[in-house]
Amino acid sequence: MAGGSAIKAEFVIVMGVSGSGKTGVAKRLAMQGNDVWLDADDYHPVQNIENMRKGVPLNDEMRWPWLAALCEAAIDAADKIDPEPVSERDTARIFIACSALKRRYRDFLRNCLDPVIFVFLDGSRDVIGSRLDRRTGHFMPPGLLDSQLADLEPLGPDETSVTVSIDAPIETVVSTVAARLAERETDKSLNQNT
Repeated sequence: MAGGSAIKAEFVIVMGVSGSGKTGVAKRLAMQGNDVWLDADDYHPVQNIENMRKGVPLNDEMRWPWLAALCEAAIDAADKIDPEPVSERDTARIFIACSALKRRYRDFLRNCLDPVIFVFLDGSRDVIGSRLDRRTGHFMPPGLLDSQLADLEPLGPDETSVTVSIDAPIETVVSTVAARLAERETDKSLNQNT
């Protein structure tokens, strides 16, 4: 960390296609632990937002500057964390709502942000499509769902991750993610003590 800070941050990327609930889940998780959260949508170049508004899917060339800006913001947020304990954990968490659809995007994020864990919000096209149809005030139109699903690459066994179904109320999804992250912390702690 910059400035010689002793605090160590873990980056938790809440990922999935548009409409899977990334922002709501990441924000609630961060609030539970008095942690930091970032919405990757805030780091899109203006042209990306305009393209999506017009129904133009983003390609790799459009996504790289966005991911670089997101990494920079996440590292800056980690550098600003107060070294006093954020919660009962030794490690502060920065929750990031980000689609992270392709393996190469996740590799890029993993190379910038270490350690990182991906939380994949998994849902059927029908569930996500119905959410997008009801959503208002967002630049991403429902018509881009199919392009996002086509870009979505499954998490590999070598990627540190948890997968949680979104076919439940958001409070249930959040509590399930929190429990799965706590299990990982317990397992990690047990492995370090053996």
